[in-house]
Order: sequence, then C-alpha cells, then structure tokens
Amino acid sequence: MDQLDQLITEAQTAFSAAPDANALEQAKARFLGKSGSVTELLKGLGKLDADARRAAGAEINRAKTAIETALESRRDALRNAQLQAQLAAEALDVTLPGRGLRQGGIHPVNRTLERVETLFRSIGFEVADGPEIETDWHNFTALNTPDNHPARSMHDTFYLEGASEVLLRTHTSPVQIRTMQTHAAKYQGGDMPELRIIAPGRVYRVDSDATHSPMFHQVEGLWIGEQISFAGLKGVVIDFLQRFFETDEMQVRFRPSFFPFTEPSAEIDFAFMSGPNKGRWLEIAGCGMVHPKVLANGGIDADRYTGFAFGMGLDRLTMLRYGVNDLRLFFDNDVRFLRQFND
Repeated sequence: MDQLDQLITEAQTAFSAAPDANALEQAKARFLGKSGSVTELLKGLGKLDADARRAAGAEINRAKTAIETALESRRDALRNAQLQAQLAAEALDVTLPGRGLRQGGIHPVNRTLERVETLFRSIGFEVADGPEIETDWHNFTALNTPDNHPARSMHDTFYLEGASEVLLRTHTSPVQIRTMQTHAAKYQGGDMPELRIIAPGRVYRVDSDATHSPMFHQVEGLWIGEQISFAGLKGVVIDFLQRFFETDEMQVRFRPSFFPFTEPSAEIDFAFMSGPNKGRWLEIAGCGMVHPKVLANGGIDADRYTGFAFGMGLDRLTMLRYGVNDLRLFFDNDVRFLRQFND
C-alpha cells in the first residue's frame, strides 16, 4: 500500500500549496473528482476477488478519509486567513475621535403638516385621526358616493386581497364620518356644540407620475354647527392660504364643481400677484357645504345643523412652498435632496 501512502502525501502537498479556494477545488478534483486518483482506484475493485476486494477497499477508504481530512483542514485555514485579512483591512483605531452621525432633520412634508396644524389650531380647529385601512362604508357609502362611481374601481383604489369591503383609504374624509358619529353620540338628545376639525394623513390611490404618487398626504377640514355658511368657508380658506404662504398678494377664486359629499361644491384656485408664479392660476383644493345625507350618516341632524368641508394635498402645498416640481423627490429618500430643508 505504499502507493496509497504516496497518494495521501501528494494530496496533502497539493492542498497545502493551494493559495485560494478556487485552486483548492481544482486540487480536490485531481484526487476526489469523478476522474480523480481515488475514484479510479475504487473503480478497479471490481476486478479483484472477494477477499482481495475487501482488503483493498478498506485501504482505499482509509486513504480517501485522510485526503478528505487534509482537504477540510486546508479549507478552514484559507477561511481563517481570509477572515484575518478582512479584519486587518477593516481595523479601526479606537483611540481616534469618533466620526459621529449627522443630525437628522424633519421631512419637508412633515414640516408642512406641522405648519398646517399650527395655523388651524390658532383658529380653534382640533386635529383628528383615523385608520388608514378603512371599510367601504366609511370611505364611500357614508360619503354619498354611488356604487358606480369611478373611485370604487379596482383600477383606482387599493382593495385588500380577500376582503372586498376593506381598502386603503382614498382620502381622509372617513375621519370626518367617524368624528361626526362620536361627536353626535356624545351630545345625543341635547344641544351639540360646534365641531371644528382637520384630518391630516396618508391616503392611497392607483396613480403615479411627476405630480402624483400611489401614497400621498392630504388634509381635510370640517366645521359643523348652526348657521355655518359658504361665506365662512371662503373666509377660513382664504385666511389659511394667505397665512400659509405669508402673503396677502394673491387672488383666490371658488370655481363651481361637483363632489358627491358636498352640495354646493367648488374647486379652489389661487394666483400669486408677484414672484415666479405671478398671474398663474393653480388649483389647490376642493370644498363645499356638507351634503345632508353625509350629515345624517354621521349622526348629525341635517335640519338643524349645517357644515362645510374642504380638502387639499399636503404634498402639493409643500411643492408650492419650496418650489419643487416633482412629487417623487420627496419619497426617493435621497439625503442630498432632503438635507437642504434642514441645513
């Protein structure tokens, strides 16, 4: 069996000389591959008689085990060497001053949200919240949206799989319904004080381009009470726009429109009287007097109380305030873009 001992020695030498994993695998093939030396010896056992085959097979298996042991030993050595090289390359001098982390900042959309909340709180509005996963009733039916309305289409709205009556809300209007129900139940049978809320939050629609995103932010306002009028709506919206953009040099117009949840309804456009957008009319919001059916669905006596509602995009307000022309920049998480709002 001197031939086997010599084979073991050759394998150990070849494995030790392998400088990396690829070379080691090539050396392994010489001895343990399909056409390797050990494999050829095993193939030759069939030519021997039973006793000789038994004795030769035991010796060949002993040699194979020794070669495999040498192979694994070299693999471990190469892995350890690679690890040590990596540790040396990535070594840190712990005596050096720390590199530190840049201070984080507020996202521009969140800056706008905080500004909007502050302005509306200053005139008596409270901030209301609600779930982003809504029922079809709260999102559509309670808001007087008919079954054949395009907003209910699977192409326009994200429905949850396996739950046809559950969806990602398409606006924050369901918060108005939920808040009206809670408010009405609290004062059931008695005089109900005015309800003034804004409902900011994330909403979802199947839309994506430079000025639209499948997820975006919206703020809606609601004021319900006795003798609430469209004149009050105009006053609140115009005051907000002037204070938000910090200028009285703007024109605001209310253009007749249609929404199923308000009647009468209007689109709100405004135009700056100075600056780069001077004289350019921009659509900023939708509004109207709350439809009597919506008041009833919210538990409000529509014969006694009236209200107005409005809604606008927080992302669009942010774009106009900071002069950004592509909505997607806010959500690409490019720190170079976001950092400028906090430097």
